[in-house]
Amino acid sequence: MENNKIEISHSKANMASYAVGTFINEFIMMAFFAFTFFFYESEIGLDVWLVAAGYIIFAIWNAINDPIVGYLTDKPFRFTKKWGRRFPWLMLGGFPWVLSYILIFMPPAVDPNTQQGALILLVWFIMSMCLFDTFASVFWVNYASLFPDKFRSTEERRTANGLSIFIGVFGTVAGAIVPPLFFTFGVLSSYIIQAGVVVLIGIIAMVLLIPGGREEEILIDQFLVAYEEKMERASFFKTLKGAMKHRNFVVVIIVLFLYQVMIRSMTASMPFIVRFILSMDASVITVIMGLFMISVLIWTPIWVKIAQKKNDNRKITLITGILLTIFTIPLIFVNTFLGYILAMILWGTVLGGFWVTQLWILSDTIDETVCKTEKREEGIYNGINQFFSRIALVVQALSFAIVHELTGFVEGADTQSAQAIIGIHIHFAVVPFFAMVMAMLIFWKWYDLTPERVKENQQRMKELCL
Repeated sequence: MENNKIEISHSKANMASYAVGTFINEFIMMAFFAFTFFFYESEIGLDVWLVAAGYIIFAIWNAINDPIVGYLTDKPFRFTKKWGRRFPWLMLGGFPWVLSYILIFMPPAVDPNTQQGALILLVWFIMSMCLFDTFASVFWVNYASLFPDKFRSTEERRTANGLSIFIGVFGTVAGAIVPPLFFTFGVLSSYIIQAGVVVLIGIIAMVLLIPGGREEEILIDQFLVAYEEKMERASFFKTLKGAMKHRNFVVVIIVLFLYQVMIRSMTASMPFIVRFILSMDASVITVIMGLFMISVLIWTPIWVKIAQKKNDNRKITLITGILLTIFTIPLIFVNTFLGYILAMILWGTVLGGFWVTQLWILSDTIDETVCKTEKREEGIYNGINQFFSRIALVVQALSFAIVHELTGFVEGADTQSAQAIIGIHIHFAVVPFFAMVMAMLIFWKWYDLTPERVKENQQRMKELCL
């Protein structure tokens, strides 16, 4: 084969099976982030600062477990030779993670307005979320780490990631529109029903992931040989410190963190918008988010084709990120059902483009670190990424708590004041807008991986047999 050609070593069916993992993550996490805060504050009636405190403790736990999970699973175990480096962890993390989702919506039936009741609810909230997050970390750190190892060439990565984005959009769609079909505002038991439906869909998806989640024997053998011959195992903290010395990696982590702040704030705001601004049923969330996701679904393959033609991940990230920032501005001012639909459809036209580049630029930066360190340690890098993704949840929770406190939002109430409505607008669009402004300024200023450097790094990895 000619040197200028790129060998595609995986079938489209295998790539599609791998992409189901993105569906699972987007589906479960969309449902979790969109409805958990609303459920505990507006339905259970737990004080907003206690809800925020729960998220902070959850994030501290995440800060501990994500990088450690990545560090521990980067090394071989007895089962690695037979089952692979990542596949066993995908299964051991994925199935329990999906099942643990239902526990979040099954808190004890106690009075949140009493000190004892509030404490019981807070403990349940924290424990169920930490259990959920632990399994999520085991699954996602290894799933994301499998990508740059399984798909080595730029062409194959774009094809595989295009499928992942396309299938992942369906996960986001399902996570946004399926739960509201099964719960009713004010009926706590209905939230358990929606959780059961989410779990059932998640289990089916986990089964479909199995073929694509497996690693080829040649990759397993290559890793084992490289680990034995070249990889002297540094301590966890030394590895973590080393990871944070790579500028492009740090830039990408910050950008993805700010992007997560935007996404978490907007999705978690939607139930508040439908119930308190539009005064409509929960099923309206399905309509708005469904049309928004159809827009994302239509435009994602278009952005993939544009990216393939331009062959410049940095440029596409800047273009889509800037457009995403601009299209957030109309969301600050809309107040009607039709207005939200039109504004979200417009926003969706570029979200798919920015979404599609994230795994590419993260993989490019990991390639750069492999060339510099001559070690494959994707686990800890993706663990760090996962950690900052969870920190975004803390920012979302704190911004909600501060805004609700300042604007007089009443927990557990059926209606809210005009001032509280303004607060919902702030955490739905104003906070996301400024998060993306900062993200794009940082990326434009400090990210410098050009297509030429990306290609050089991939050639260098081949020379290192990594």
